[in-house]
Amino acid sequence: MIVINSLKFLVFRKVIEVYGYVIMPNHIHVIWNMLKINGKESPAASFTKFTAHEFKKYLAANNPLLLNQYHSEKNDRSYQFWKRDPLAIPLSRESILIQKLDYIHDNPIQEKWNLSAQPEDYRWSSANFYETGVDEFGFLTHFME
Repeated sequence: MIVINSLKFLVFRKVIEVYGYVIMPNHIHVIWNMLKINGKESPAASFTKFTAHEFKKYLAANNPLLLNQYHSEKNDRSYQFWKRDPLAIPLSRESILIQKLDYIHDNPIQEKWNLSAQPEDYRWSSANFYETGVDEFGFLTHFME
């Protein structure tokens, strides 16, 4: 819910539009359009900073042993939750966007993960939104809009 709430916050502040996402056990995929700077930082920086602080608070209160796995020896941080320099792929054509949307929606049904039988059955994904039109968390924009 930390990831969902952060995306919702940025959408409601009209900083981003989210066209698709999947939250996996050890990574996420987001297809978004960054609309403007959030204060003095990019929307991506706001997202990673907020979620990292929330992950730290949650783990400190609920699972301190797991929190230790994210300890960092770097001078500028005590913990690191996000990979530096995430892979960002420009989606310059609708066909590329659709290909990437299909790819992220299929993540949970891959044999490696086996998190659901069908993409739309996986709660932590926008697949159900594209299948039924239902946006459970209320922050998605259909890419055709």
